Amino acid sequence: MSTGTSAGAITGTATSRSTLTAGSRIGLGIALVWFSLLVLIPLAAVVVTATEGGWSTFWDTLSDPDTASAIRLTVVEALLVTVVNVVMGTVIAWVLVRDRFWGKRALEVVIDLPFALPTIVAGLVLLSLYGPDSPVGVNVVNTRQGIFLALLFVTLPFVVRTVQPVLIELDADVEEAAASLGATRLTTLRRIILPSLAPAIAAGASLAFARAISEFGSLVLIAGNQPGRTEVASLKILKYVETGNPAAAATVAVLLLLVAVAAIVVLDLISRRAAERG
Repeated sequence: MSTGTSAGAITGTATSRSTLTAGSRIGLGIALVWFSLLVLIPLAAVVVTATEGGWSTFWDTLSDPDTASAIRLTVVEALLVTVVNVVMGTVIAWVLVRDRFWGKRALEVVIDLPFALPTIVAGLVLLSLYGPDSPVGVNVVNTRQGIFLALLFVTLPFVVRTVQPVLIELDADVEEAAASLGATRLTTLRRIILPSLAPAIAAGASLAFARAISEFGSLVLIAGNQPGRTEVASLKILKYVETGNPAAAATVAVLLLLVAVAAIVVLDLISRRAAERG
């Protein structure tokens, strides 16, 4: 009996060790090499550049008042934009999936415009509409409101396009069954719909936040790049590069990378907790 058990354990262990065929191993190797060339090696180079001047240079860069202000402004605006996107993106996705109305096809196209437009073009569009010569009488150039508006524009599609497919696949029979058992619409939303959408919402929020803290093109014409007021981290990196200080530029880039990774991990944990409670 023990011999059979041992043989089964050995077989199970052998099976768990490798489930890849020869073709799969080749494909995995190619994928890892490609990923390393495009992502891992460049990231490693940025980290190395950031530490070239030692930890004193790293700390001096981050403790600079203008740099700290730029990072703080970027993170705060990105967080606010992400919160708005989570709410409005989910609502828009719900309307597109569950409702039928005239102009729906046009709205689908408009939502994807930030994906298609170069970000500098997005900045030019916002400058034309909300600049000094605004046809609606609103000027947000060189203001934090302008930064917020630009980030909203370029991050709009992320939550919508991640939540929409999940809503399409969500079985309406489950909601009907909950209603037949006496559940209110609020209870159905809280216990059935939102837990099902939580992973998609978290994924869209992660993409929106990462895009927001790294945005550059749409902010060049709107932000004004005023140190301590409207200078964001990406523009601060450009300034460091132009003044011949690559170590400082890499330091800010590494910090933004760490913030983005931390946000992705936190949002993933929140989505898992919400799904488990649901």
